[in-house]
Amino acid sequence: MEVVVAGGINWDTNLFVERFPRPGEEASVIRITRGAGGKGGNVSVAVARLLGPDKVAMIGALGSDEIADSQLGLLRSEGVETSGIARMAGAESGQAYIVTDSSGENLIHTHFGANAMLDPADILNKVAEQLTQSARIAVVMDPPEEIIETVTRLAYDAGKLIAWDPGIRAKAGMERLRNVLMRTRYLFLNETEVEYMTGLADPPQSAERLLETNPDLITIVKSGREGCTLFGKRATIRVPGIDLVRHGLQVVNTVGCGDAFLGAFAAAKALDLSDEEAPRWANWAGALKASKSETRGSPTISELKTWMSKDRNA
Repeated sequence: MEVVVAGGINWDTNLFVERFPRPGEEASVIRITRGAGGKGGNVSVAVARLLGPDKVAMIGALGSDEIADSQLGLLRSEGVETSGIARMAGAESGQAYIVTDSSGENLIHTHFGANAMLDPADILNKVAEQLTQSARIAVVMDPPEEIIETVTRLAYDAGKLIAWDPGIRAKAGMERLRNVLMRTRYLFLNETEVEYMTGLADPPQSAERLLETNPDLITIVKSGREGCTLFGKRATIRVPGIDLVRHGLQVVNTVGCGDAFLGAFAAAKALDLSDEEAPRWANWAGALKASKSETRGSPTISELKTWMSKDRNA
C-alpha cells in the first residue's frame, strides 16, 4: 500500500444550468447527472488511476443504505482498498447537491450523513491502524477534527509522510490546529483558506508564519487555473496553471478539480518525484478533470502522461 486517504464519501446529484438564479427566481435545469463523489473518495480514485490497483486504501464512513453498497462497489472497481471504511447502522450515506453554471462555476449543498458520525474509535482498530502504518503517505482532508487528529497522529508515529488539505477546517485557525500542523509535511490551501488558517491574506507572509509552527512544513497555495505555489524554508516554487483552451479543451465542471490535484500530487510523491515535478502532475490532473462533467473525472496515468508530453513538446 502506497497511500492511505482519510476523508468523506458522498453521492453527488449534479444540476447543470445556464446561470445561477437570483433569490426567488426559478431557473431551468439543462441536465442532471448522478454519481460518486466526496473528497476522500475522489482523491482515492485519483491516486488509484495513477498508481494502479491495490496501491491506495481509504478510511471513511458510509451508511446502511443502498448508496453505501454502490459506493463500495465503485471504489473497489477502481482498485481502492475499502476495508477501512466503517458502516454506520441506521445512518444515511453522505450526499451532495451541486449546481454548475455554463462557465463551470458551482454551488454545493452537502448532507454529511455517515461522514460526520465517524469516531476515533473507528480509526483505532486493527484494520485502520494497519492500513495507516503500511502506507508510505497519509492524505487527510476535512473529516471531523478528532479524526484528523487521530489519523495524523497514527501516521506521524509510524514515520509516514503526511499531506493535509483542511478545506473548511482551516477556519479553526493555526493555533487550534497546531498539533496537526506540526505533523504535516505538505499543507494544501486555497487563497481564502490561507487567511482562515493564519489571519493573513498574503500567502508568503502566511507561509512564514506557518513555518514558525513547523520548520519542515511546505505550504502549497492553490490558485485554480493560475496554478499553484510551494512555500518552504529553502525555496518558493511557482508552478503555472494549464491553459485548456490552448490545448483544444474547455472548462465543463470544476467540482472535484482540487481532489484530482491532491490525488495526483500524492501519487507523484509516492513515485518519489520532486517537489518541482509533483505540482506539475497536480496542475495537469486538476485541469483535465475540469474538462469533464463527472466529479471523479481525474485522468488515468496514460491520459496524464500523454497531455504532459504534448505540453513539453509544444
